Amino acid sequence: MRPVLFLTAAVLDTISAFAPSSVLSHSQSHVSLKMSDAGYGGYIDIDERSPRNIDPFDEWITTCGVQRAEGVRLALTNPEDLYNQDDISALTDVDLPAGQPILGIPANMILTSTNAKYELEAISDSLDEEVLNSDAGGVRKAVDLLNRLGAGDTIPKFYLFLKILLEYTRGAESPYYPWLDAMPRLYYNSVSMTDFCYECLPPLVFSLSRRERVKFDNFLDALKKIDSRVIPDEIKDDKDTVLKWAFNVVHTRSFTGDRTGSSGDGNGVGEGATAAEEQRIIPFADMLNHGTETDCEISYDEEGNCNVYTSRDVPAGSQLKISYGCPTNPSEFFAVYGFLDETSPATFCKIMSIQPTPELRTLGLDFSRMLFFKETGDISAEVWDVVLYAKVLTDLQTKQAFYEAHVNGDADTKNAIHQQYMDQTAKELKTHVDTFLEQLDTLSAKSDDKDWNEHPRLPLILRHNEFVKTTFETVKMRLDPMVEQYEYA
Repeated sequence: MRPVLFLTAAVLDTISAFAPSSVLSHSQSHVSLKMSDAGYGGYIDIDERSPRNIDPFDEWITTCGVQRAEGVRLALTNPEDLYNQDDISALTDVDLPAGQPILGIPANMILTSTNAKYELEAISDSLDEEVLNSDAGGVRKAVDLLNRLGAGDTIPKFYLFLKILLEYTRGAESPYYPWLDAMPRLYYNSVSMTDFCYECLPPLVFSLSRRERVKFDNFLDALKKIDSRVIPDEIKDDKDTVLKWAFNVVHTRSFTGDRTGSSGDGNGVGEGATAAEEQRIIPFADMLNHGTETDCEISYDEEGNCNVYTSRDVPAGSQLKISYGCPTNPSEFFAVYGFLDETSPATFCKIMSIQPTPELRTLGLDFSRMLFFKETGDISAEVWDVVLYAKVLTDLQTKQAFYEAHVNGDADTKNAIHQQYMDQTAKELKTHVDTFLEQLDTLSAKSDDKDWNEHPRLPLILRHNEFVKTTFETVKMRLDPMVEQYEYA
Protein backbone atom coordinates (compact mmCIF):
# COMPACT_ATOMS: atom_id res chain seq x y z
CA MET A 1 0.00 0.00 0.00
CA ARG A 2 1.38 3.40 -0.94
CA PRO A 3 2.13 5.84 1.88
CA VAL A 4 0.10 9.04 1.87
CA LEU A 5 0.09 12.36 3.65
CA PHE A 6 -3.09 12.12 5.69
CA LEU A 7 -5.55 14.98 5.63
CA THR A 8 -7.35 15.62 8.90
CA ALA A 9 -10.95 16.66 9.39
CA ALA A 10 -9.72 20.06 10.56
CA VAL A 11 -7.89 20.57 7.27
CA LEU A 12 -10.94 19.63 5.25
CA ASP A 13 -13.05 22.08 7.26
CA THR A 14 -10.48 24.79 6.48
CA ILE A 15 -10.98 24.45 2.75
CA SER A 16 -14.75 24.04 2.66
CA ALA A 17 -14.90 27.29 0.70
CA PHE A 18 -13.65 25.44 -2.35
CA ALA A 19 -16.78 23.36 -2.84
CA PRO A 20 -18.69 24.40 -5.99
CA SER A 21 -20.48 27.65 -5.26
CA SER A 22 -24.23 27.64 -4.97
CA VAL A 23 -26.53 29.62 -7.21
CA LEU A 24 -26.99 32.12 -4.38
CA SER A 25 -23.26 32.63 -4.00
CA HIS A 26 -22.90 33.36 -7.70
CA SER A 27 -25.79 35.73 -8.07
CA GLN A 28 -25.82 37.54 -4.71
CA SER A 29 -22.59 36.97 -2.82
CA HIS A 30 -19.17 35.40 -3.14
CA VAL A 31 -17.09 32.81 -1.30
CA SER A 32 -14.56 34.44 1.00
CA LEU A 33 -10.84 33.86 0.84
CA LYS A 34 -9.35 31.83 3.65
CA MET A 35 -6.52 34.32 4.08
CA SER A 36 -6.12 38.08 4.32
CA ASP A 37 -7.40 40.07 1.35
CA ALA A 38 -4.76 42.74 1.95
CA GLY A 39 -3.01 43.80 -1.22
CA TYR A 40 -5.55 42.31 -3.61
CA GLY A 41 -7.54 44.43 -6.02
CA GLY A 42 -10.06 43.48 -8.68
CA TYR A 43 -9.19 41.46 -11.77
CA ILE A 44 -5.80 39.80 -11.85
CA ASP A 45 -3.30 41.63 -14.03
CA ILE A 46 -2.64 39.09 -16.79
CA ASP A 47 -0.67 41.33 -19.11
CA GLU A 48 2.19 39.25 -20.55
CA ARG A 49 4.75 41.52 -18.90
CA SER A 50 3.21 41.15 -15.43
CA PRO A 51 5.00 38.94 -12.88
CA ARG A 52 3.60 35.83 -11.27
CA ASN A 53 2.86 36.28 -7.57
CA ILE A 54 4.24 33.15 -5.95
CA ASP A 55 4.73 34.17 -2.30
CA PRO A 56 1.01 34.80 -1.63
CA PHE A 57 0.23 31.50 -3.39
CA ASP A 58 2.72 29.69 -1.15
CA GLU A 59 1.06 31.17 1.91
CA TRP A 60 -2.38 30.31 0.56
CA ILE A 61 -1.71 26.61 -0.02
CA THR A 62 -0.39 26.26 3.54
CA THR A 63 -3.45 28.05 4.93
CA CYS A 64 -5.71 25.78 2.89
CA GLY A 65 -4.22 22.58 4.29
CA VAL A 66 -1.78 21.43 1.64
CA GLN A 67 0.83 19.25 3.29
CA ARG A 68 4.34 18.90 1.94
CA ALA A 69 7.47 17.08 2.92
CA GLU A 70 10.29 19.02 4.51
CA GLY A 71 12.50 20.67 1.91
CA VAL A 72 9.88 20.76 -0.87
CA ARG A 73 9.44 24.29 -2.21
CA LEU A 74 8.72 26.35 -5.31
CA ALA A 75 11.49 28.12 -7.20
CA LEU A 76 12.33 29.65 -10.58
CA THR A 77 13.22 26.93 -13.06
CA ASN A 78 15.40 28.75 -15.60
CA PRO A 79 15.98 32.35 -14.45
CA GLU A 80 18.87 32.81 -16.90
CA ASP A 81 17.10 31.26 -19.89
CA LEU A 82 16.45 33.28 -23.03
CA TYR A 83 12.74 32.50 -22.77
CA ASN A 84 10.31 31.61 -20.01
CA GLN A 85 12.41 33.11 -17.23
CA ASP A 86 9.40 33.12 -14.89
CA ASP A 87 8.73 29.37 -15.09
CA ILE A 88 8.18 27.96 -11.60
CA SER A 89 8.80 24.38 -10.54
CA ALA A 90 8.74 22.29 -7.40
CA LEU A 91 12.11 21.15 -6.10
CA THR A 92 13.60 19.58 -2.99
CA ASP A 93 16.35 20.98 -0.78
CA VAL A 94 16.86 17.60 0.92
CA ASP A 95 17.47 14.04 -0.23
CA LEU A 96 14.17 12.19 -0.69
CA PRO A 97 14.02 8.38 -0.68
CA ALA A 98 11.83 6.43 -3.10
CA GLY A 99 8.27 6.06 -1.84
CA GLN A 100 8.39 9.26 0.22
CA PRO A 101 5.10 11.19 0.40
CA ILE A 102 5.87 14.76 -0.66
CA LEU A 103 2.50 16.45 -1.23
CA GLY A 104 -1.02 16.01 0.10
CA ILE A 105 -3.65 18.23 -1.53
CA PRO A 106 -7.21 18.21 -0.16
CA ALA A 107 -9.95 17.15 -2.56
CA ASN A 108 -11.97 20.33 -2.07
CA MET A 109 -9.14 22.44 -3.47
CA ILE A 110 -9.00 20.46 -6.71
CA LEU A 111 -10.78 21.92 -9.71
CA THR A 112 -12.61 19.13 -11.55
CA SER A 113 -14.57 19.22 -14.77
CA THR A 114 -17.45 17.38 -13.08
CA ASN A 115 -17.80 19.92 -10.29
CA ALA A 116 -17.45 22.76 -12.78
CA LYS A 117 -20.22 21.22 -14.91
CA TYR A 118 -22.64 21.00 -11.98
CA GLU A 119 -21.85 24.52 -10.80
CA LEU A 120 -22.18 26.10 -14.23
CA GLU A 121 -25.38 24.25 -15.09
CA ALA A 122 -26.90 25.32 -11.76
CA ILE A 123 -25.97 28.94 -12.42
CA SER A 124 -27.34 28.70 -15.97
CA ASP A 125 -30.65 27.22 -14.79
CA SER A 126 -31.02 29.77 -11.98
CA LEU A 127 -31.39 32.61 -14.46
CA ASP A 128 -34.94 31.42 -15.18
CA GLU A 129 -36.17 29.54 -12.12
CA GLU A 130 -39.72 29.22 -13.49
CA VAL A 131 -38.55 26.59 -15.99
CA LEU A 132 -36.92 23.33 -14.86
CA ASN A 133 -33.42 22.96 -16.35
CA SER A 134 -34.04 26.17 -18.25
CA ASP A 135 -30.41 26.62 -19.32
CA ALA A 136 -31.15 30.32 -19.54
CA GLY A 137 -27.43 30.93 -19.18
CA GLY A 138 -26.62 28.84 -22.25
CA VAL A 139 -24.15 26.37 -20.75
CA ARG A 140 -25.84 23.28 -22.19
CA LYS A 141 -26.26 25.04 -25.52
CA ALA A 142 -22.51 25.72 -25.62
CA VAL A 143 -21.73 22.09 -24.87
CA ASP A 144 -24.19 20.94 -27.52
CA LEU A 145 -22.38 23.12 -30.07
CA LEU A 146 -19.05 21.49 -29.20
CA ASN A 147 -20.61 18.09 -29.80
CA ARG A 148 -21.95 19.23 -33.17
CA LEU A 149 -18.50 20.57 -34.07
CA GLY A 150 -17.03 17.12 -33.44
CA ALA A 151 -15.22 18.40 -30.37
CA GLY A 152 -17.06 16.36 -27.75
CA ASP A 153 -13.80 15.04 -26.31
CA THR A 154 -12.83 18.60 -25.29
CA ILE A 155 -15.98 19.25 -23.24
CA PRO A 156 -14.42 18.47 -19.83
CA LYS A 157 -11.74 21.10 -20.47
CA PHE A 158 -14.40 23.50 -21.70
CA TYR A 159 -16.12 23.26 -18.31
CA LEU A 160 -12.79 24.06 -16.65
CA PHE A 161 -12.26 26.91 -19.12
CA LEU A 162 -15.60 28.41 -18.03
CA LYS A 163 -14.73 27.81 -14.39
CA ILE A 164 -11.45 29.71 -14.76
CA LEU A 165 -13.30 32.59 -16.41
CA LEU A 166 -15.90 32.52 -13.66
CA GLU A 167 -13.27 32.75 -10.92
CA TYR A 168 -11.40 35.43 -12.85
CA THR A 169 -14.54 37.61 -12.95
CA ARG A 170 -14.90 37.25 -9.17
CA GLY A 171 -11.59 39.01 -8.73
CA ALA A 172 -10.21 39.11 -5.20
CA GLU A 173 -13.40 37.51 -3.89
CA SER A 174 -12.58 34.24 -5.63
CA PRO A 175 -11.18 31.62 -3.25
CA TYR A 176 -8.78 30.73 -6.06
CA TYR A 177 -7.42 34.25 -6.48
CA PRO A 178 -3.92 33.49 -5.06
CA TRP A 179 -3.59 30.44 -7.31
CA LEU A 180 -4.77 32.32 -10.40
CA ASP A 181 -2.42 35.18 -9.54
CA ALA A 182 0.46 32.67 -9.52
CA MET A 183 -0.28 31.49 -13.07
CA PRO A 184 2.03 32.38 -15.97
CA ARG A 185 1.10 35.42 -18.03
CA LEU A 186 3.39 34.74 -20.98
CA TYR A 187 2.84 31.40 -22.71
CA TYR A 188 4.89 29.99 -25.55
CA ASN A 189 2.53 27.36 -26.90
CA SER A 190 0.80 27.35 -30.25
CA VAL A 191 -2.36 29.20 -29.21
CA SER A 192 -0.19 32.11 -28.06
CA MET A 193 1.88 32.33 -31.25
CA THR A 194 1.48 35.10 -33.79
CA ASP A 195 0.45 34.21 -37.32
CA PHE A 196 4.01 34.85 -38.45
CA CYS A 197 5.32 32.31 -35.92
CA TYR A 198 3.37 29.63 -37.75
CA GLU A 199 5.35 30.40 -40.89
CA CYS A 200 8.52 29.24 -39.11
CA LEU A 201 7.14 25.90 -37.89
CA PRO A 202 8.11 22.54 -39.45
CA PRO A 203 5.19 20.44 -40.77
CA LEU A 204 4.55 18.25 -37.71
CA VAL A 205 4.61 21.12 -35.22
CA PHE A 206 2.52 23.19 -37.61
CA SER A 207 -0.08 20.42 -37.78
CA LEU A 208 -0.16 19.98 -33.99
CA SER A 209 -0.33 23.74 -33.50
CA ARG A 210 -3.23 24.09 -35.91
CA ARG A 211 -5.03 21.39 -33.95
CA GLU A 212 -4.67 23.46 -30.77
CA ARG A 213 -5.85 26.60 -32.58
CA VAL A 214 -8.96 24.74 -33.74
CA LYS A 215 -9.71 23.76 -30.14
CA PHE A 216 -9.42 27.39 -29.10
CA ASP A 217 -11.62 28.56 -31.96
CA ASN A 218 -14.23 25.94 -31.00
CA PHE A 219 -14.19 27.23 -27.41
CA LEU A 220 -14.71 30.78 -28.67
CA ASP A 221 -17.69 29.70 -30.77
CA ALA A 222 -19.20 27.82 -27.83
CA LEU A 223 -18.58 30.74 -25.48
CA LYS A 224 -20.87 32.91 -27.61
CA LYS A 225 -23.76 30.74 -26.39
CA ILE A 226 -23.08 31.72 -22.78
CA ASP A 227 -25.28 34.49 -21.38
CA SER A 228 -23.51 37.65 -20.20
CA ARG A 229 -24.99 37.12 -16.74
CA VAL A 230 -22.77 34.03 -16.43
CA ILE A 231 -19.65 35.35 -18.18
CA PRO A 232 -19.72 39.13 -18.81
CA ASP A 233 -19.45 40.35 -22.40
CA GLU A 234 -16.29 42.33 -21.60
CA ILE A 235 -14.62 39.01 -20.76
CA LYS A 236 -16.09 37.08 -23.68
CA ASP A 237 -14.89 39.76 -26.10
CA ASP A 238 -11.30 39.76 -24.81
CA LYS A 239 -10.02 37.02 -27.09
CA ASP A 240 -6.36 37.93 -27.22
CA THR A 241 -5.78 38.37 -23.50
CA VAL A 242 -8.29 36.87 -21.05
CA LEU A 243 -9.66 34.05 -23.19
CA LYS A 244 -6.25 32.86 -24.42
CA TRP A 245 -4.93 33.05 -20.87
CA ALA A 246 -7.81 30.98 -19.47
CA PHE A 247 -7.49 28.45 -22.30
CA ASN A 248 -3.76 28.10 -21.64
CA VAL A 249 -4.21 27.75 -17.89
CA VAL A 250 -6.54 24.80 -18.49
CA HIS A 251 -4.62 23.12 -21.28
CA THR A 252 -1.22 23.35 -19.62
CA ARG A 253 -2.33 22.30 -16.12
CA SER A 254 -5.04 19.64 -16.52
CA PHE A 255 -4.68 15.98 -15.61
CA THR A 256 -7.16 13.27 -16.49
CA GLY A 257 -8.84 11.80 -13.45
CA ASP A 258 -6.76 8.62 -13.50
CA ARG A 259 -3.40 10.23 -14.12
CA THR A 260 -0.53 8.55 -12.28
CA GLY A 261 2.31 10.71 -13.53
CA SER A 262 4.59 7.80 -14.45
CA SER A 263 5.13 7.90 -18.22
CA GLY A 264 3.55 7.43 -21.60
CA ASP A 265 0.25 8.35 -23.20
CA GLY A 266 -1.89 6.91 -20.40
CA ASN A 267 -0.98 9.66 -17.98
CA GLY A 268 -3.61 12.24 -18.59
CA VAL A 269 -2.16 14.16 -21.49
CA GLY A 270 -4.57 15.34 -24.14
CA GLU A 271 -8.35 15.30 -24.03
CA GLY A 272 -8.90 11.92 -22.40
CA ALA A 273 -8.84 9.93 -25.65
CA THR A 274 -12.36 9.52 -27.07
CA ALA A 275 -14.09 9.00 -23.75
CA ALA A 276 -13.68 12.60 -22.55
CA GLU A 277 -12.59 11.57 -19.07
CA GLU A 278 -12.85 13.93 -16.15
CA GLN A 279 -10.15 16.58 -16.02
CA ARG A 280 -8.56 17.88 -12.83
CA ILE A 281 -6.41 20.88 -12.02
CA ILE A 282 -4.53 20.38 -8.77
CA PRO A 283 -3.01 23.52 -7.21
CA PHE A 284 0.68 22.97 -6.37
CA ALA A 285 0.81 19.59 -8.16
CA ASP A 286 0.33 21.61 -11.34
CA MET A 287 3.77 23.12 -10.65
CA LEU A 288 5.46 19.74 -11.16
CA ASN A 289 7.39 19.99 -14.41
CA HIS A 290 7.89 17.35 -17.09
CA GLY A 291 10.87 15.06 -17.26
CA THR A 292 11.90 12.20 -19.51
CA GLU A 293 13.15 10.62 -16.30
CA THR A 294 10.39 11.05 -13.73
CA ASP A 295 10.74 11.36 -9.96
CA CYS A 296 7.13 11.38 -8.77
CA GLU A 297 3.78 9.73 -9.15
CA ILE A 298 0.30 11.03 -8.41
CA SER A 299 -2.53 9.08 -6.81
CA TYR A 300 -5.92 9.79 -5.27
CA ASP A 301 -7.44 8.29 -2.15
CA GLU A 302 -11.09 7.29 -1.73
CA GLU A 303 -12.05 10.82 -0.68
CA GLY A 304 -10.45 12.31 -3.80
CA ASN A 305 -7.47 13.86 -2.02
CA CYS A 306 -4.37 14.03 -4.20
CA ASN A 307 -1.17 12.45 -2.92
CA VAL A 308 2.21 12.83 -4.61
CA TYR A 309 5.12 10.58 -3.67
CA THR A 310 8.58 9.90 -5.03
CA SER A 311 9.01 7.00 -7.42
CA ARG A 312 12.80 6.86 -6.98
CA ASP A 313 15.51 8.42 -4.82
CA VAL A 314 15.71 12.16 -5.46
CA PRO A 315 18.89 14.03 -4.45
CA ALA A 316 18.75 17.46 -2.84
CA GLY A 317 18.64 20.33 -5.31
CA SER A 318 16.57 18.41 -7.87
CA GLN A 319 13.36 19.41 -9.59
CA LEU A 320 10.45 17.09 -8.85
CA LYS A 321 9.20 15.82 -12.21
CA ILE A 322 6.33 13.85 -13.63
CA SER A 323 5.61 12.87 -17.24
CA TYR A 324 3.35 14.94 -19.46
CA GLY A 325 3.28 12.22 -22.10
CA CYS A 326 5.40 10.31 -24.59
CA PRO A 327 9.06 11.34 -24.07
CA THR A 328 9.91 10.79 -27.73
CA ASN A 329 7.46 13.35 -29.09
CA PRO A 330 8.85 16.76 -28.02
CA SER A 331 6.81 18.42 -30.78
CA GLU A 332 3.62 17.64 -28.85
CA PHE A 333 4.98 19.31 -25.72
CA PHE A 334 6.07 22.29 -27.77
CA ALA A 335 2.66 22.78 -29.40
CA VAL A 336 0.50 22.15 -26.31
CA TYR A 337 2.62 23.33 -23.39
CA GLY A 338 5.10 25.70 -25.00
CA PHE A 339 8.39 24.19 -23.85
CA LEU A 340 11.20 22.32 -25.56
CA ASP A 341 12.14 19.01 -23.96
CA GLU A 342 15.83 18.87 -24.76
CA THR A 343 16.21 15.75 -22.58
CA SER A 344 14.17 13.75 -25.09
CA PRO A 345 16.31 10.85 -26.34
CA ALA A 346 14.67 10.77 -29.76
CA THR A 347 12.24 12.54 -32.03
CA PHE A 348 9.74 11.53 -34.67
CA CYS A 349 11.42 11.16 -38.06
CA LYS A 350 9.06 13.81 -39.54
CA ILE A 351 7.91 11.67 -42.46
CA MET A 352 4.46 13.18 -43.01
CA SER A 353 3.72 12.13 -46.60
CA ILE A 354 2.71 8.51 -45.92
CA GLN A 355 -1.04 7.93 -45.79
CA PRO A 356 -1.89 5.61 -42.88
CA THR A 357 -3.40 2.18 -43.51
CA PRO A 358 -4.09 -0.67 -41.07
CA GLU A 359 -1.04 -2.49 -42.43
CA LEU A 360 1.24 0.51 -41.95
CA ARG A 361 0.00 1.06 -38.42
CA THR A 362 0.79 -2.58 -37.68
CA LEU A 363 4.29 -2.05 -39.07
CA GLY A 364 4.78 0.93 -36.78
CA LEU A 365 3.45 4.09 -38.45
CA ASP A 366 3.21 6.12 -35.27
CA PHE A 367 4.82 9.31 -33.93
CA SER A 368 6.07 7.46 -30.86
CA ARG A 369 7.70 4.60 -32.79
CA MET A 370 9.20 6.05 -35.99
CA LEU A 371 12.18 7.66 -34.31
CA PHE A 372 15.54 9.27 -34.97
CA PHE A 373 17.81 9.10 -31.92
CA LYS A 374 19.50 12.32 -30.91
CA GLU A 375 22.85 11.13 -29.55
CA THR A 376 23.63 8.17 -31.79
CA GLY A 377 21.82 8.90 -35.04
CA ASP A 378 20.18 5.48 -34.84
CA ILE A 379 17.01 4.93 -36.83
CA SER A 380 14.28 2.84 -35.26
CA ALA A 381 13.29 -0.43 -36.92
CA GLU A 382 9.80 0.96 -37.52
CA VAL A 383 11.20 3.68 -39.79
CA TRP A 384 12.99 1.11 -41.96
CA ASP A 385 9.89 -1.10 -42.04
CA VAL A 386 7.44 1.66 -42.95
CA VAL A 387 9.64 3.33 -45.56
CA LEU A 388 10.39 0.01 -47.23
CA TYR A 389 6.73 -1.00 -47.31
CA ALA A 390 5.25 2.39 -48.28
CA LYS A 391 7.95 3.94 -50.46
CA VAL A 392 10.14 1.19 -51.92
CA LEU A 393 8.23 -2.03 -52.47
CA THR A 394 6.10 -1.91 -55.61
CA ASP A 395 5.60 -5.62 -56.19
CA LEU A 396 2.39 -6.60 -54.38
CA GLN A 397 3.55 -10.15 -53.78
CA THR A 398 6.75 -8.98 -52.08
CA LYS A 399 4.82 -6.44 -50.00
CA GLN A 400 2.44 -9.16 -48.84
CA ALA A 401 5.32 -11.47 -48.00
CA PHE A 402 7.04 -8.73 -45.97
CA TYR A 403 3.87 -7.87 -44.08
CA GLU A 404 3.07 -11.49 -43.28
CA ALA A 405 6.64 -12.05 -42.11
CA HIS A 406 6.28 -9.09 -39.77
CA VAL A 407 2.94 -10.25 -38.37
CA ASN A 408 4.12 -13.85 -37.95
CA GLY A 409 7.45 -12.94 -36.41
CA ASP A 410 9.40 -14.45 -39.32
CA ALA A 411 12.60 -12.44 -38.83
CA ASP A 412 14.59 -14.34 -41.46
CA THR A 413 12.17 -13.57 -44.32
CA LYS A 414 11.75 -10.00 -43.18
CA ASN A 415 15.51 -9.38 -42.94
CA ALA A 416 16.09 -11.00 -46.34
CA ILE A 417 13.65 -8.57 -47.98
CA HIS A 418 15.25 -5.68 -46.12
CA GLN A 419 18.69 -6.65 -47.38
CA GLN A 420 17.48 -7.00 -50.94
CA TYR A 421 16.11 -3.45 -50.99
CA MET A 422 18.41 -1.78 -48.42
CA ASP A 423 20.09 0.45 -51.01
CA GLN A 424 16.73 1.89 -52.12
CA THR A 425 15.41 2.29 -48.58
CA ALA A 426 18.58 4.04 -47.41
CA LYS A 427 18.50 6.37 -50.41
CA GLU A 428 14.83 7.17 -49.75
CA LEU A 429 15.65 8.05 -46.15
CA LYS A 430 18.65 10.15 -47.13
CA THR A 431 16.53 12.13 -49.57
CA HIS A 432 14.02 12.78 -46.81
CA VAL A 433 16.70 13.86 -44.32
CA ASP A 434 18.44 16.16 -46.80
CA THR A 435 15.16 17.74 -47.89
CA PHE A 436 14.01 18.27 -44.31
CA LEU A 437 17.30 19.90 -43.29
CA GLU A 438 16.99 22.35 -46.19
CA GLN A 439 13.41 23.04 -45.15
CA LEU A 440 14.46 23.77 -41.56
CA ASP A 441 17.03 26.31 -42.74
CA THR A 442 14.44 27.99 -44.94
CA LEU A 443 11.88 28.16 -42.13
CA SER A 444 14.33 29.54 -39.58
CA ALA A 445 15.68 32.10 -42.03
CA LYS A 446 12.24 33.68 -42.23
CA SER A 447 12.78 35.08 -38.74
CA ASP A 448 15.77 37.19 -39.80
CA ASP A 449 15.30 40.87 -38.92
CA LYS A 450 12.04 40.15 -37.06
CA ASP A 451 11.40 41.95 -33.78
CA TRP A 452 11.38 39.44 -30.93
CA ASN A 453 9.37 41.85 -28.81
CA GLU A 454 6.62 41.62 -31.39
CA HIS A 455 7.04 37.85 -31.72
CA PRO A 456 8.30 36.69 -28.29
CA ARG A 457 7.86 32.99 -29.15
CA LEU A 458 10.35 33.16 -32.03
CA PRO A 459 13.45 32.37 -29.91
CA LEU A 460 11.87 29.14 -28.72
CA ILE A 461 10.73 28.22 -32.24
CA LEU A 462 14.28 28.72 -33.53
CA ARG A 463 15.62 26.69 -30.62
CA HIS A 464 13.18 23.90 -31.45
CA ASN A 465 14.21 23.94 -35.10
CA GLU A 466 17.88 23.81 -34.13
CA PHE A 467 17.22 20.89 -31.75
CA VAL A 468 15.54 18.93 -34.55
CA LYS A 469 18.27 19.95 -37.00
CA THR A 470 21.00 18.61 -34.71
CA THR A 471 19.23 15.24 -34.50
CA PHE A 472 18.77 15.04 -38.26
CA GLU A 473 22.41 15.96 -38.87
CA THR A 474 23.48 13.09 -36.60
CA VAL A 475 21.24 10.72 -38.57
CA LYS A 476 22.66 12.08 -41.83
CA MET A 477 26.20 11.24 -40.66
CA ARG A 478 25.12 7.61 -40.51
CA LEU A 479 23.09 7.55 -43.70
CA ASP A 480 25.56 9.27 -46.02
CA PRO A 481 28.30 6.61 -45.88
CA MET A 482 25.68 3.87 -46.10
CA VAL A 483 24.24 5.27 -49.33
CA GLU A 484 27.71 5.95 -50.69
CA GLN A 485 28.69 2.36 -50.01
CA TYR A 486 25.76 1.07 -52.05
CA GLU A 487 26.45 3.48 -54.89
CA TYR A 488 30.01 2.20 -55.33
CA ALA A 489 29.26 -1.44 -54.59
